[in-house]
Amino acid sequence: MTRFSGEKVLMRIFLGESDKVGHRPLYEVLVELFKTEGFAGATVLRGVGGFGAHSVFHTDKILRLSLDLPIIVEVVESQDKIDALMPRIDEMMSGGMITLEKTTVIRYTHKS
Repeated sequence: MTRFSGEKVLMRIFLGESDKVGHRPLYEVLVELFKTEGFAGATVLRGVGGFGAHSVFHTDKILRLSLDLPIIVEVVESQDKIDALMPRIDEMMSGGMITLEKTTVIRYTHKS
């Protein structure tokens, strides 16, 4: 396994549960893309509530008829790999937000 440590970039992609690429959930398409492109890993987080650019509050409360809960896809990778993939990611998204921040990886391993 190649050593993955030091200065990297944390990319967070904020989107809605109902966001799609064709008939597939956008978060699934993104994770598959990251895997295909050799990224170190990806994590999908599902929020219990939140709002975005339209200020419509989405929640997981039982009385809510329409669910479009927040989804965050996180990856940690080199700036070069993220920059190379950004046009494809941007093309898939119809809304949402992407943030980048510098981070330091101190440990990256799998269980033996």
